[in-house]
This record gives sequence, C-alpha cells and structure tokens, in this order.
Amino acid sequence: MSTAAPTQWKTLPSPDSPAAWIERAAEVAAVLATDAAARDRAGATPYTEIRLLKDSGLVTLLGPAGHGGGGQDWTTAYRVIREVAKADGSIAQLLGYHYLWNWAARLVGTREQWEHVEAEAVRHTWFFGGAVNPRDSDVVVTEDGDDLVFTGAKTFSTGSKVSDVTVLEGVLEGTDQHIFAIVPSDSPGLVFHDDWDNIGQRLTESGGVTIDGVRTPWASAAGYVDKEFRPRVYNTLNVPTIQLVFISFYLGIAAGALETAAAYTRTKARSWLHGGYDKAVDEPYVIDTYGDLTAKLWAVEALADAVAAEGQKLHDAPDEVTERSRAAFEVRVAAAKARATEVALEVTSRIFEVTGARATASAEGLDRFWRNVRTHTLHDPVAYKRREVGRHVLTGELPEPTWYS
Repeated sequence: MSTAAPTQWKTLPSPDSPAAWIERAAEVAAVLATDAAARDRAGATPYTEIRLLKDSGLVTLLGPAGHGGGGQDWTTAYRVIREVAKADGSIAQLLGYHYLWNWAARLVGTREQWEHVEAEAVRHTWFFGGAVNPRDSDVVVTEDGDDLVFTGAKTFSTGSKVSDVTVLEGVLEGTDQHIFAIVPSDSPGLVFHDDWDNIGQRLTESGGVTIDGVRTPWASAAGYVDKEFRPRVYNTLNVPTIQLVFISFYLGIAAGALETAAAYTRTKARSWLHGGYDKAVDEPYVIDTYGDLTAKLWAVEALADAVAAEGQKLHDAPDEVTERSRAAFEVRVAAAKARATEVALEVTSRIFEVTGARATASAEGLDRFWRNVRTHTLHDPVAYKRREVGRHVLTGELPEPTWYS
C-alpha cells in the first residue's frame, strides 16, 4: 500500500533505515503496478519509469550519505530490487544492473576513482547502463595520446537509451589487459540499436550497441595507475554480486505473480463445477497449491537473504577478501541462483492452475511474470550453478573466477 505519492518524494526527507527504504520501494512498486501489464504490451522505452526511480531516491540508494546518497548496503539493495520486481520485472532488472554498474567503480577502480564516481553519480542522479557482454568478441581499446579509444560491438547493452552513463569494457590492443571505463551515454560513436524485442523483460532496453571510436581519458581506466592495472581479489566479486541481483528480481517476480494470482482467485476465479464448493478460495486443491508455492518461495527468500548477508561481510572489508572466501561465497550464490530459478519458474507457471482459463486473457497480464523469468533465467545455464555446488560438496573444489562464476 502506497504511503506517499510520487509528487511528495522530492520534498520528503530521505528514508533513514533499511526498513524505510524497502517501504519506499514498495511505494514505487505500487505506482508501477497500476499499468504494468499495459506497459509490458506497449514495450515503450521506460523514460517515465526511470524518472520515477530517480525521484523516489532509489537510484542513489547505495551512494555515500555524505554526498546525499542513501548510504545503504547490498542487503537493502537486494530487498529493494525484490520489491520493485513484484510489480515490474523489467524496471527491477534495470535498477539492479544500475546498482552493479555504479558499484563497479568501487569493485575495480582505485579509491580516488570510485570516490569521484560515486560523488558525481549522486550529484547528477546518474542512471547507469553497461555494454559488457562477454559472449561477444572483445571490444578493442587503442591508445591515442592521453586518451583511450573503444571500438567494437555488443549484442546486449541493458539500460542503453535510458542511461546517463554507460560502462564500457574492452581489451587493450596487443595485450590481454581488460579495461573498464564509464562514458556518457550520448558520447559520439556510441550507437544503441533499439532492437530488444524479446518475449520477456521487454522494457529493459537490452538491445545491441555499436561502439565506434568512443574516446575517454586514460585516467578513467578503472583500477589503472600509470597505465598499469592494480589487481585485487575484490575485483572479481562482480559476478556473485550481480548474480544476487538476478536472484532478487527472480524472487520478486515470483512474489508478484503469487500476489496478483491470489487477488484474481479471490475476486474472479470460479470454483469447479463438480467440486461442491461455492467459492474458488474454498477449493482444497487451490488452497494446497498456494500453500505449496508460498512455502517454497519463502524458503528460497530466506536462503537469498542469508547469502546476501554473507556477501555484505566481504563488501565491508574489501581488502580482506581472499581467493578462498570469494570462492566459498560464489558457491553459496550458485546454490541460491539454482533454487531461485526453479521456484520462480514453478510459481509463474503454476499460478494458472489456480486461476483458470479466463486468467490467460491478455488483458490480465499474468503471462508476463513467466515470460520475464523464462527470458532472464537463460542468462547463463543453471546446470553450471548446480555443478559448482556439486563439485564443492563431492571434492571440495572451489570455482575459479570467470565471467559467469
């Protein structure tokens, strides 16, 4: 239930506790829910929705309080993503990716770099996008005096047209050195193709991008000092951190599907002709299904919260992260990812068993929950997540850092 209208957010004090931020996220979700199905069908670029995220303060949730940000940690960010996803999985994905790309400066950059980026991000309420799909050929980075020049293409660039800044990644020509840098999204040579037309997560602006000679100063190369990269184990925490973002919006979408379906069952669903009950809510199989799905969802939410808390300890002491502690965390994230994927697909599919044939009408929009989960859970094969867990159990093996582990 919304407690503040969007027009009030700019004049109200910022939330001052994790619970208050989660409540703010619920208010945002209430606004998004009013036309979520229609917006999904329209597939329009979500400029208004990004403005909503900015006005509510959620965009600067992780920003330093000293610069006007929310000063919250990742455990709150994951809960915020989950709340928004109950209403709109696409907007929750955009918000989650934004958090990761904003935090990438801290993961990869020098202290001077990330302090500058985070201050500027809060000051200008930047919304981050990223063009870093590792399945494509590497973007080539060349030197030109004091500048770096990025050239190449990526199949996916989530956030593209609605972002203020974009994270680019490429390999320095003639080396195996990867370079991350943040550039304005309206940089000359950065062309978004607006070709994301998939069955789910339709508002994520995840289409392709051409990077044609995009320039940025050498000084903006994250983690480089005097053109030499200064590696830390903490650099590699980007993968488990964003995998928890995925988990968060999978679980939020599943929770939203259950809430929406339950409302339908209470108000529109009919009991079965030969069941002997007047109302659908009294049908034993309906009651059992909602109980079964809710119990499964709550169990995975509890696992995700526990794993997020374990990850926060690593974020709180980045210079103390070891290869072993990072890998042990990755195994826990892999387990949560596997269960979140399964429960989200089950919930978003089985809700139709308890809402009935009329609930498949396009106007109801119940299909969007399954389409959203089905689309994004193909990001990387969940079998490889289960393999990470299984190998660790059987042999003690811990996963090496890769683009997906």
